[in-house]
Amino acid sequence: MPYPIIDSHCHLDFPKFNRDREETILRARGAGVVGMINSGISLKGNRMSLELAEQHDDIYATLGLSPDIGREGEDKEIDAILAQIEANAGKAVGIGEAGLDFQDCKINEERERQTAAFKKVIELAKELDKPLVVHARLAEAEVLKLVRSVDTVIYHCYSGSVETMREILDMGYYISLATLVCFSKHHQILAEAVPLESLLLETDSPFLSPRKGRNEPAFIVDSIPVVAQLKNMDPAEIAKSATKNARRAFNI
Repeated sequence: MPYPIIDSHCHLDFPKFNRDREETILRARGAGVVGMINSGISLKGNRMSLELAEQHDDIYATLGLSPDIGREGEDKEIDAILAQIEANAGKAVGIGEAGLDFQDCKINEERERQTAAFKKVIELAKELDKPLVVHARLAEAEVLKLVRSVDTVIYHCYSGSVETMREILDMGYYISLATLVCFSKHHQILAEAVPLESLLLETDSPFLSPRKGRNEPAFIVDSIPVVAQLKNMDPAEIAKSATKNARRAFNI
């Protein structure tokens, strides 16, 4: 019996879905998915996210700027994305994903460029009064220092320490756990520790599949019983709470 659930972070705009995007959306609905937050990370991705949201009542767009573009992109490209976010924010439920990814930053200059671009996105989220979806890899605490003045922050695909997670929760922010929780011991520890009222669930599809091959929003259902068992709760309660939290976080 499917539990109604919102996939709080996916990338249906990515080329991996080009051959069966509509079928993927139908499979998600069949699995009990009642909403999908599609996260743009580039000019093209933001545009496609808006198109998907326009075409489907149960898909919502967030408009972002990936840390990779922040690190490697030319100023012209970054400025174009920021202008695009600002112009289309009224059609989006959030800003992001954007943030810091220190896994790929080899030199300090790259970190500085990435941080400068992220700061501009933070300012936009504040000006537009929208929730901010953050990407933080090996930079969870650094991101927290930068976002403290934003009202609503969703830490997408959180993979940091329990200690930093507690600081994030103290700010009243949300922790979104990906389908990694199905097979990663660290993410299972995080799932045990995060309070129910702060937890969102996501696939981050097409990545991090709990099954063979490509991930997709339908597979969000795999994480519900896993989290339920870790928290010693009924799976229906986990789905209900994560869905309610997603609706509150994104105001949908």
